[in-house]
Amino acid sequence: MSADPLHRAGTPQRSTTPPLPGGSKESAIEVRRSTRRRRTVSAYREGDRTVVLIPARMSEAEEQRWVRVMLDKLAAQESKRLLGDAELAERAERLSAQYLGGRARPRSVRWVTNQNTRWGSCTPAEGSIRLSHRLQGMPEYVVDYVLLHELAHLLVPGHGPGFWRLLEPYPRTERARGYLEGVVAAGRLPHVPGARGE
Repeated sequence: MSADPLHRAGTPQRSTTPPLPGGSKESAIEVRRSTRRRRTVSAYREGDRTVVLIPARMSEAEEQRWVRVMLDKLAAQESKRLLGDAELAERAERLSAQYLGGRARPRSVRWVTNQNTRWGSCTPAEGSIRLSHRLQGMPEYVVDYVLLHELAHLLVPGHGPGFWRLLEPYPRTERARGYLEGVVAAGRLPHVPGARGE
């Protein structure tokens, strides 16, 4: 028996699920059902797979929904560990290979603190990409979208149809754009007098 308190609920039922479309980097998702688990759902990484612990009584639809929720939570937690410029450059290389056939080859990719009205920018002539420090701590798929957006600009300037075709293969484009629009909208919310912390 494992010393991990998540595994003390007896012998769970296990199933392995292939990665979800648009999911993060997991090669496998293992769902463990437990009759002793009533309401809580949790997840953790175990090597190259993600283990999701759920109550045995959950339907398949609830299972799929909770797997997505927990993958997003894990991705958000992992992206809070700040990436340095070297890791950011590695991600750019991986995204270019995966979605752009390796054609976008930036000479530099780095975080900057002087972009408060943009999420990212690039200078195609120099091959440089800069991402706003405000992205740090956002979910991985959002950072990847902005990075891929700037990589696409190394190939196609402007936001014409050719540019958007380059982003079509990335499965979380709309979700990432919605997330960023929500952040911008939240920043415009009026100050509420008497809110907690005053």
